[in-house]
Amino acid sequence: MAIRKEDTIIFARPPVVAAWAAVGGKREGEGPLGDAFDHLVKDSSFAAEGCKSWEGAESLLQQKCTALCLRKAGISRKEMDLAFAGDLQAQCTASNYTMRQLGMPYAGVYGACSTMAETLGLAACFAAAGYARQTLALTSSHFCAAERQFRTPLDYGGKRTPTAQWTATAAGACLIRPDGAGVPVLSVTFGRVRDLEIRDINNMGAAMMPAAASTILAYFSATSAGPEDFDAILTGDLGEVGSQLLHEEMNRQGCPLPNHRDCGCLLYDITRQHVKAGGSGAGCSAAVLCTLVLPRLRSGEWKRVLFLSTGALMSQTTYLQGESIPGIAHAVELGCSVEEKEGAK
Repeated sequence: MAIRKEDTIIFARPPVVAAWAAVGGKREGEGPLGDAFDHLVKDSSFAAEGCKSWEGAESLLQQKCTALCLRKAGISRKEMDLAFAGDLQAQCTASNYTMRQLGMPYAGVYGACSTMAETLGLAACFAAAGYARQTLALTSSHFCAAERQFRTPLDYGGKRTPTAQWTATAAGACLIRPDGAGVPVLSVTFGRVRDLEIRDINNMGAAMMPAAASTILAYFSATSAGPEDFDAILTGDLGEVGSQLLHEEMNRQGCPLPNHRDCGCLLYDITRQHVKAGGSGAGCSAAVLCTLVLPRLRSGEWKRVLFLSTGALMSQTTYLQGESIPGIAHAVELGCSVEEKEGAK
């Protein structure tokens, strides 16, 4: 049985992330985590595979990532009980077309850049409750599709501001099971929408920061844990600007985060790759989760991690209407690999 404490669901018998995979584009392959991707795409347009749009290319990115994840788990797509999936495209188009091809039972999820933690948390809850044996958590983003939808077409050639972030062309997939070998999901904290009244679409880090702080504090309140209990507390793409604001806010709250790391600052070499304030996009935290976080927990290098994905909940319409940009953050607490614990006894 799971225990509910405030906004946090704690699993008495933790489900596990049994397999995972990450697929990235050329720029992602040139970053610090490039060697850890399961597959890298040299041509993110997928033109050689007959793709005619950036939106379709993102769906192919998801399909390749899912196939790799299931292959590592040793199962076929016909054995899947449920898939939680989402992306940044309007109406989760990339995920919808992916599931049209894969034919799995499917629940679409939109949490903007928070989607990886949201799908992972939902999948863990379903697995722990016994509703599904094989559950997929999947998300992606594509630089070109996102720029066209939220800002300006690439051909426009607009200059990027110092606070802007680079939307990752990447996908991450995790297979969650109720038990067995894998990285345990110890708890899930579903966040609340927060709004700092930011209206600059090129400053997502500032817009999402209040939600990240709120969810971290809510988790600590529910569990009585503190930053010192974790090898790392990761936020999902606040970038350099949002990360600095998060540290300032947590210091004000009397809860400094010396072990905080941000996925938007980990995916790229910010000084060398010219991504301004860092990476963003639903695929950003998904890629870091599957190339860095889960492998370190599996190896035993890390024992306990708090993983958050943060999302800016605006649309191209609300932005043009002058609305502020609300944010959301969901947290997933991950433990050391089951195999490592057993081996240590």
